[in-house]
Amino acid sequence: MDNPIRQLAQLYGIADSYFDFRGQPKQVSAESQTAILAALSVDAADATAAEKSIHEYHTRRWTGFVPPVIVVTEGKSVSVPVAVPVDLAARKVDWSVTLENGEPRSGSAQLSKLQTVEEARIDNVSYRRLTVPLPALPLGYHTASLALDTGLHGTLRIVVTPDQCFEAHAIAEGKKLWGIAVQLYSLRADDNWGVGDFRDLRHLIRLSAPLGCGIIGLNPLHALMPANPAHISPYSPSNRQFLNVLYVSVEDVPDFAECEPARKRVAEPKFQAMLKEARATRNVDYVRVAAAKFEILSLLYASFRARHLNENTPRGQAFRQFQEIQGEPLRLHAIYDALDGHLRLQGPQYWGWPSWPEEYRDPSSSAVERFARERAEDVEYFQYLQWLAAEQLATAQSTAREVGMAIGIYGDVAVGANPAGSETWSNRHLYLQGASVGAPPDALALKGQDWGIPPQDPVELRAQQYQPFVGLVRNMMRYVAALRFDHVMTLYRLWWVPRGLLSKDGTYVHYPLADLIAILALESQRNHCIVIGEDLGTVPAAMTEAMEHYRAYHYKVLMFEQLADGTFKRPDEYVPHAMAVVTTHDLPTLRGWWEGSDVTLRAQLDLYPTDELRQQAHDARVRDRVSLLRALVAAGLWHWRDGEPLPTYSAALSRAVHAFIGLSSSNIALLQIEDLIGMTDPVNVPGTDTEHANWQRKVTASLTDIFSSAETKDILAAMDAARKGVNPNA
Repeated sequence: MDNPIRQLAQLYGIADSYFDFRGQPKQVSAESQTAILAALSVDAADATAAEKSIHEYHTRRWTGFVPPVIVVTEGKSVSVPVAVPVDLAARKVDWSVTLENGEPRSGSAQLSKLQTVEEARIDNVSYRRLTVPLPALPLGYHTASLALDTGLHGTLRIVVTPDQCFEAHAIAEGKKLWGIAVQLYSLRADDNWGVGDFRDLRHLIRLSAPLGCGIIGLNPLHALMPANPAHISPYSPSNRQFLNVLYVSVEDVPDFAECEPARKRVAEPKFQAMLKEARATRNVDYVRVAAAKFEILSLLYASFRARHLNENTPRGQAFRQFQEIQGEPLRLHAIYDALDGHLRLQGPQYWGWPSWPEEYRDPSSSAVERFARERAEDVEYFQYLQWLAAEQLATAQSTAREVGMAIGIYGDVAVGANPAGSETWSNRHLYLQGASVGAPPDALALKGQDWGIPPQDPVELRAQQYQPFVGLVRNMMRYVAALRFDHVMTLYRLWWVPRGLLSKDGTYVHYPLADLIAILALESQRNHCIVIGEDLGTVPAAMTEAMEHYRAYHYKVLMFEQLADGTFKRPDEYVPHAMAVVTTHDLPTLRGWWEGSDVTLRAQLDLYPTDELRQQAHDARVRDRVSLLRALVAAGLWHWRDGEPLPTYSAALSRAVHAFIGLSSSNIALLQIEDLIGMTDPVNVPGTDTEHANWQRKVTASLTDIFSSAETKDILAAMDAARKGVNPNA
């Protein structure tokens, strides 16, 4: 490869070419690679600049004595690579390891007896890379220090991981489970405050568990922006490590029973009338809901401070322990929320940290520290809200286990964070502002996608010893028993769109898959949490192989499980180690798909590049409906013959389709709660390609009404029978 720009791009894991969704090779332009390198602060403006950057890359690689982190499998010896300048004439290297539990280990080795794996000459200095063998270490995160007898030294993190992810006991025993996926905010109840909350989640668990349901899947519960409740997308969160506090059930907070001002305010006729109006809206009125909840939660915090923090009660001590465990990430997140609220009150010119006065854009600045000191209670208030949310989510998971669910709650991790939110502000070196994450053109979005989410710098992620990834995964797994990674390819590669270019002009940037999925397995085992990877679209072989090696669950969507000729796969052809679903949160509901509403909507939104492609999509949907009916007939779930009119959508058709998924070989089958309701509700498709209208839409009936309907009972009974290996039509 003679082109220095392309050489440089290769060093930074920037793809030179790729295969599109049709399997056709695509060459990436030098313009795109140069723009992505610029986003990484790497100069490739011309060949001379690129050659200089290549030299700088190799200089950093060889002048670093040890890598920042290495990841190894449990039971295997550890080999630490060290870069030694030959002219130093070093003879010996001493090493010490402090295990995660504090236990020390140490040793030394003669350099002459170590294996040389690489040599180089940088700026007239000769280097040799040697490997220092260490004994096998236990599972966990350990700190190692190495030093030459000449004084050169360095430290690194050693992560020792298991060979596979956690598996649920019920599945290990041969059981096939089924569950319900729900957008938590959409739940309607007679006593919530206008948005589904953690009390509604417990109610759903108690209603569904006796029917055989073993898992409840949720939308991402990531923290949004309390000061901007109109920003509602769970896939553009402020911080993925923390929770959306609007899900707190205010009246279930223990402090509510102790706070007379809060109880009096809620009991007022005007307040009750407002709650009634909030519950009656078709869509969630987030602004009104937030105003009501935060008014009362602020009163509860004041009461909590007086009764528990000032008196150092066991409840107050539990909060202090939560603060200590969550540490600096929680403190920074709370400072962000307090700062964001403070600045937004000054005018619409402040909409997130990129718009803040310069002195507040760096979380380590003296101005930020001064704000945190002067407004300590404001900051602590947002820590308190996180504690309440964590308590209630943990209680919901405990409830699931108490009522006999085999797994319980399954959480969801969004691909990235909002560019103006807490997560990117807290770690500005990790997130890049010169590019965004998206997807190349595919069958669902023929113009490609740009999600507006800043990518993580893979070099910086490794330099930070993967701690941001560990913190995210660990915090999410604290409260759930299964965790789904939206777009699991983020562990291997992401489609970067350089600022100023179209999404189709981007390319893939690679991440350290082997290290990240191994760390994921470690946290999975430690937290007894199943890992599910949403591996839809173009999935490279390396990703599939890694998931299978570590026993991470695949994600199989009925609408995409077709053979080359359009035939739907038989239930027994589904991958066993997978979660099978009919549809997902960002696809049309079953009814919307069956009636082609999504095809019509895409046309209205001008998402088809040409009329020809629009017609092709329409024709393909007609063929797919016929193909699905044939699959249902072959499985003994429907009566229909070729040439007969297609049936209209009905509860009976929904029953048959879900029984089809239930009969699949996949260990877990999931149905969307939207498919249990709204049999006559026309709103069954996503809204736009960026902010889905159904993200804020409420279901059309309360949970009690849904689970008391004959249609729902029939669909769930069919799913339960199918999971037990019984064809419900037999």
